[in-house]
Amino acid sequence: MDPDRTVARRRSSLLLLRLLLVALLWSGLALGTFSLGSSPHRVLHDLLSEEQLLKVEDLSLALLQGGSMGPLSLPPDLPDLDPECRELLLDFANSSAELTGCLVRGARPVRLCQTCYPLFQQVASKMDNISRAVGNSSESHSCARSLLMADRMQIVVILSEFFNSTWQKANCANCLTNKSEELSNSTVYFLNLFNHTLTCFENNLQGSAHSLLQLRNYSEVCKNCHDAYKTLSSLYSEMQKMNELENKAESGTHLCIDVEDAMNITRKLWSRTFNCSVPCSDTVPVIAVSVFILFLPVVFYLSSFLHSEQKKRKLILPKRLKSSTSFANIQENSH
Repeated sequence: MDPDRTVARRRSSLLLLRLLLVALLWSGLALGTFSLGSSPHRVLHDLLSEEQLLKVEDLSLALLQGGSMGPLSLPPDLPDLDPECRELLLDFANSSAELTGCLVRGARPVRLCQTCYPLFQQVASKMDNISRAVGNSSESHSCARSLLMADRMQIVVILSEFFNSTWQKANCANCLTNKSEELSNSTVYFLNLFNHTLTCFENNLQGSAHSLLQLRNYSEVCKNCHDAYKTLSSLYSEMQKMNELENKAESGTHLCIDVEDAMNITRKLWSRTFNCSVPCSDTVPVIAVSVFILFLPVVFYLSSFLHSEQKKRKLILPKRLKSSTSFANIQENSH
């Protein structure tokens, strides 16, 4: 340590000690607890208890020694972040704030994957910069330790795990390309059909009011938007089948939350709000198949009953013939 700096610290420590003693003496005089002729040590004993006096003496010794000895001394260098580490932390903080705002704004209706994937990639990149400890220098490794493992809370790690967990629960990877750089073609096509269907709903609403809850006549919506709704529903079913084929090993896989929420909104509007029924052309085959299945047991038992009656007749007929033949032979013999 620099000798001049040590001398300066000791002088400042002496000055602080003198100021402390002057304050104690002045307070004692003001309160009248001792006279002007009392000794300084007697003054301190009058003002402080024995335990407090010991603490003052320990503090005085620590200040006189320049903070190099004793449990009350401060460390020579306070734990502070290097400029490189602080820059990494600020980058992660800014990216996390932007991603958090995007997730909250896209909560309802759900637009997480399609609007927030660039920010998620940015946060993941910032976290990689911290966890990889950019470079091979010891300073870089100290950044990783300081930001990720220096305390019990580990705020940076908690935030990173929260973003990753949210992204996985939303299954946003299903909406993106393999490298997660942009939306997949099927997702873009589905979202375009979804917007086209909603536009059809809006254009065919009858009445002057814009609120869906105030409208009651939706016959034009059901009639003119049937093809758009059927196309969107068929595409959603195909995407589900493709997803199940691609993820056979994983049970309970879902499409990304944006696609699922869009289809749920469309189905609720179609069935509950607009109360559009399924056309007869779609129900006739279903009814025919259902009736056929219901009659199968009747046909089975009826055929079984007829078949068993025919067997009984075949078995009885030879016995009668045999008995009549034997009776004829007996009569011939008697004659």
